[in-house]
Amino acid sequence: MSEKYRGLSPAEFFHRNKEIAGFSNPSRALYQTVRELVENSLDATETHGILPYIDVEVRLHEDRPEWVTLRVADNGIGIPAHEIPNVFGRVFYGSKYVVRQTRGVFGLGVKMAVLYAQMTTGKPIYVKSSTRDSDVVGEYLLYIDISRNIPHVQKMRIKKKNKNWHGTIVRLTLEGAWLQSKKRIEDYIRRTALISPYATIRYRSPDGELLFERVSKELPEPPQIGKYHPKGVDIEILKDLIRRSNNNDMTLAGFLEKYFEGVGEKIAQEFLTWAGFQPDTKVKELKLADLEKLATAMKNFPKWRRPRPLTLSPLGPELLKKGVKSILKPEFATAVIRPPSSYGGHAFIVEAAIAYGGEIPPQDNVLLLRFANKMPLLYDEGVDVSRKIVDSIDWSIYKIKFPAPVAVVTHVCSTKIPFKGVGKEAIADVPELEHELEIAIRDVARRLRIYLSKLEKMYEVKRKEVTIRKYMGEVSSSLAYVLNMDPNSISSLLEELLKKELEKKEVTVNA
Repeated sequence: MSEKYRGLSPAEFFHRNKEIAGFSNPSRALYQTVRELVENSLDATETHGILPYIDVEVRLHEDRPEWVTLRVADNGIGIPAHEIPNVFGRVFYGSKYVVRQTRGVFGLGVKMAVLYAQMTTGKPIYVKSSTRDSDVVGEYLLYIDISRNIPHVQKMRIKKKNKNWHGTIVRLTLEGAWLQSKKRIEDYIRRTALISPYATIRYRSPDGELLFERVSKELPEPPQIGKYHPKGVDIEILKDLIRRSNNNDMTLAGFLEKYFEGVGEKIAQEFLTWAGFQPDTKVKELKLADLEKLATAMKNFPKWRRPRPLTLSPLGPELLKKGVKSILKPEFATAVIRPPSSYGGHAFIVEAAIAYGGEIPPQDNVLLLRFANKMPLLYDEGVDVSRKIVDSIDWSIYKIKFPAPVAVVTHVCSTKIPFKGVGKEAIADVPELEHELEIAIRDVARRLRIYLSKLEKMYEVKRKEVTIRKYMGEVSSSLAYVLNMDPNSISSLLEELLKKELEKKEVTVNA
C-alpha cells in the first residue's frame, strides 16, 4: 500500500503539539493564557507611551466548573478593525516581527490560547478593539480554521465610537484547572506588577480581587525598531533583505551600510576587502555560493561594532527598585543595570536587584524572581541560567546565613532572548549572558553586605548602650560618694558623655 503525503498548516502543527507552546495540561494552559493576554496588553500600552491600565477577570462556568472564562481589557493602542481576524485567527501573524524588544516574539501565544479554547470547549474568542485615531469599534466572534490557518469569523460588528475609548478587550472560555493554577496565576500578576511599577493592574477571580496601583508615572524609554547586526545573519536573512531592497543597482557596500547595524562606509570597505568581495558588486548578481561565503564572513569578521541598545527598553535601577519595594516590601532593596552587551549579534542588557528583610519570609535558599523582556518566568526555574548562578554563589561571603529573608531579581532585555523552549520559561546559559548576570548579582550582593555590616555595627552600639545604662546608676552613686557631689549631676554628666559617644558611633555606621 502506497503512502499518502500532505502538508500541515502552522495552526494544525500547534494543534497537534500544544505541549511545546506551554499548553500541556489544563492547569498550565490557564496560566499560559493569562500570561499571553496580559503581556499583549502591556506591549500595546507602554511601548507606545501609554500608562497601562489592565483589567483581568477569571470566572468559573456555573454548570461546568472545569470551564474557565478569562477576560482581559486594556487601554492600549488597539487593533484596526480589519486586522482583528488575522491578529487573533492566524498563527504567525502580528506586528512583532522586527528587530525590537517585545514580550512576544513568535506570533503564536494568543492564537495558541484560541486553539486550546476551541479544542476543549468549542467556544469562539470574543474580541473588541479600537485604535486611538479611529472613529469605529470592531467586535468579532471568531475561530481559527486549523487546516488552512486562517480566521473563521462567526459574527462581526463595526459600530461608531461614541466615546474616546481605545484599547482591546478579549474574552475566551477554555478548559482550565483553577484550583491547581490559581496560586501560580496570582504570583504571575504580582510579579508583573513588580516589573511594571508604572502599570495599574486589577485582578478579579473566584477568590476575590487584587488591585496593584501604579507607584510611578515614569515609563521606561520605548525600544526603537533596529537593524540586523552582521554577526546575527544567515543566508536566508541575506536573501530576504536583498529581495526587499528592490534595487537592481544597489552595490554590496551600499547594501551593508543600509541594512546592518553599526556598518558605515569605512568598516564596510574594510570588511569586503577582508572577505574577498568587490565593494561595487551588485547584490542582485550574488549567487547562492556567494551568499554562503558572505554570511560566513560576516559572522567571523572581528571588527564589527557592538549592537547599540536602541532596540532595548530596560527599566533602570530606580524603577526596578520601586517595583521591588512595592511588591516585596523589604527593609532594604537595591538595583543595578549593566552596560549593553551582545551575543551572536543580538544586543542585551542585564538588570538585577536584591531585597532583604521586611515581609520577605526566611527561606533555606535565595528566593529568585526571574524576568525576560519584562515577562515573569515562573516555570522551569531549575534549568534557568539565573538559578545556576545564584546556586553557585557562596552567600556567606555576603553575610547571608540561611534561612534568610533574601530575594534576588534578575531581568534580561534583548531583541532575542535565548529561551530553552517555545514556552519561554527558562533562559539558556549563553556565556556572555551568564557573565553579565553574575557580575550584576554579585554587585547587588556586595551592597547588601555593606548594609548588613552597618546593621551589625549598629546592633553592637545598642548592646553597649544597654550594658552601660545597666550599671550607670551604681557608677553615679559611687562617684558622687567619692567626689562628694550631687548624684544627679554625675548622672547628667555621664548621660552627656554617653550621648556624644553614641552619636560618634552612629555617624561611623551611617557613613
